[in-house]
Amino acid sequence: MFHYPYYFHLQQLPPHGNYPCNQVIQQADYYSFPYYNVTAVPSRNGVRQYPDVDATLFTQSAISMQQLMKEASILLNKFAESKDFAYKVMSAAQKSNVKEVERLIKTTGIKSKVITTYNPDGITLKLSSKVGTSDCCHLTIVLRWR
Repeated sequence: MFHYPYYFHLQQLPPHGNYPCNQVIQQADYYSFPYYNVTAVPSRNGVRQYPDVDATLFTQSAISMQQLMKEASILLNKFAESKDFAYKVMSAAQKSNVKEVERLIKTTGIKSKVITTYNPDGITLKLSSKVGTSDCCHLTIVLRWR
């Protein structure tokens, strides 16, 4: 059997010690797991070199996430304060009326992209936004109704 040089294979654990997963590990002898050769990382004077830090996108992502959280708050307030609205969303979702669920969610005034999925137990709302062309931020809300 050919072994790629940058992979190691699990071996059976030593007989000492009571390992509850010993059987699983014995069966995993045929699987390879990657490891990284840290000596191959370029270094100067024995210190690992990292690229320069540019926190611009990170900061912009945080600002964008703040906006997503504000919009999530608007949506949650609408569900909490309007039993009629919650009833309409739940009813449309149970009838698999995707267009009506999306329309109702947009009536709250949120601008972010929202992907909704639902099942008999509840609804999942995935809000996302972009910074420039980068898909940077995702916020998932899961609410149960059953």
